[in-house]
Amino acid sequence: MNERRARRRRRWQQPSTPESRVDRLIREAHERGDFDDLPGLGKPLDLRGLDDPDWWAKQKIRDEDLDSTTLLPAALQLRRERQEYPESLRDIRDEEAVRRILVDFNRRVKHERLAPSLGPASRIVVSTIDVEDMVERWRALLRHRHR
Repeated sequence: MNERRARRRRRWQQPSTPESRVDRLIREAHERGDFDDLPGLGKPLDLRGLDDPDWWAKQKIRDEDLDSTTLLPAALQLRRERQEYPESLRDIRDEEAVRRILVDFNRRVKHERLAPSLGPASRIVVSTIDVEDMVERWRALLRHRHR
């Protein structure tokens, strides 16, 4: 009789539907305390901006202090890079290294122009750099810095 009661009790304690693998893993992790000291525990969820389809990407950028310019289309990234010359070359002392950087920039601009266009027919055009002119501007920047 005791065995019958024990079986009945076990049946009563078991869920009516079998526990899925995921549910079991979550339950076991919870029992081990894996969820105990998570950041934000006990704080309300930040649900601002959920109507924005890119909310998760923007939140990730904020949370991990990522450079959001990497999300720009290649042409806009190149334009931004072009605007930073020659100041971005200020710490480089070797003229050949500066030339390699500028030649590589021009190569990437030309490669971007040849890439297939998606979306509207209008394209963002990026100008190549006159390497000799930019090297001269870099030299002037260095001369000014050493005064």
